[in-house]
Amino acid sequence: MIEINLIPDVKQEYIRAKRVRTLVVSGAIIVGIASVGIVVLMAVYLFGVQALRSTLADNAITEKSNKLKEVPDLANMLTVQNQLAHVTTLHDEKNIDSRLFELLTVINPAKPNQVVYSSVRVDSENKLIHIDGQAANGFVAADVFKKTILATTFSFGQDNETKTEPVTQNVSISNMSYGEDSTGAKVLRFSIDLEYNEVLFARNAKDVIIDRPDRQNATDSFKHLPESLFGSRAADIQGAQ
Repeated sequence: MIEINLIPDVKQEYIRAKRVRTLVVSGAIIVGIASVGIVVLMAVYLFGVQALRSTLADNAITEKSNKLKEVPDLANMLTVQNQLAHVTTLHDEKNIDSRLFELLTVINPAKPNQVVYSSVRVDSENKLIHIDGQAANGFVAADVFKKTILATTFSFGQDNETKTEPVTQNVSISNMSYGEDSTGAKVLRFSIDLEYNEVLFARNAKDVIIDRPDRQNATDSFKHLPESLFGSRAADIQGAQ
């Protein structure tokens, strides 16, 4: 059997090209329809489902709000709850100021340079301790007192370890003048200002021990203070310039 192709090659190429064009156009139409469908679905979700969810959420909020408004003394309850929530934090931030008395005991030099305190003030905001004192041994006692404070350290437990730090690294002495104490004896009056280490009074510093190299320790449990530790401010010497 003999077959004769009567269609020229050019005609065959044209038919193939036409067929490819048809396939490309059909594919483009299908992709376009799919894209339009996706856009429509996204629009439905955005303007339909999302709007519905927003409406439901607003309704739920309004319903809960109305229920809360019906609760008597709601504002007072919320205020109390807020305060109770901060009680623990405030407690942890409180300083243990009683350690000041232990510090005053330890830093006071032994006789003959012993100092009598006439007033003591603590400025917790600026971390300062101001001491007005007097000493019978004059300038020598004042200098010994200052150096004793600078040499004083304290140890404490924190984060499961024991640490040791200086009580202060900055001490200044001022207002030095002579006067007479309640017995008529001549004494040197002076003022001491020291910037204390804030950890010294911190509540999270446990088992604090205040130590001066040449004297026994004073711990948190120390309660008995010598009666001679405090006294009235010395008076001016009559006729002194």
